[in-house]
Amino acid sequence: MAAAASRPLRFSRAMRIKQSREFSRIRLEGERRVTGCLIANWRRLPSGSSPRLGVVTGRSIGNAVARSRARRLLREVFRAHQRDLAHPVDLVLIARPSIAAKALSEVEKDFLTTLRKTGLWREAS
Repeated sequence: MAAAASRPLRFSRAMRIKQSREFSRIRLEGERRVTGCLIANWRRLPSGSSPRLGVVTGRSIGNAVARSRARRLLREVFRAHQRDLAHPVDLVLIARPSIAAKALSEVEKDFLTTLRKTGLWREAS
């Protein structure tokens, strides 16, 4: 476990959900939770898989600058807490318009609340 904890946290291309059919599959087959500035859709993966993330930002968030900032915030909170997931999952985070006025710490709080309420958070032992 110490070796895994010492590796830097990354968010590589292999960890991204990119195709429309994957987003649709997660939405249809997975579960959903709305918390604060984000909506989370997820589908559990078999053991041994690595978690993946997809981010959706609609025009209701604002202009391109605001949407890009929202994507960066969501990717960063996932990157920072990817080792805290109890199970490997395909996770799609959908930004709500309220994210435009939030700081990283507020987005992180909503993300962690979502993980705890859904059972995806690994409790510290």
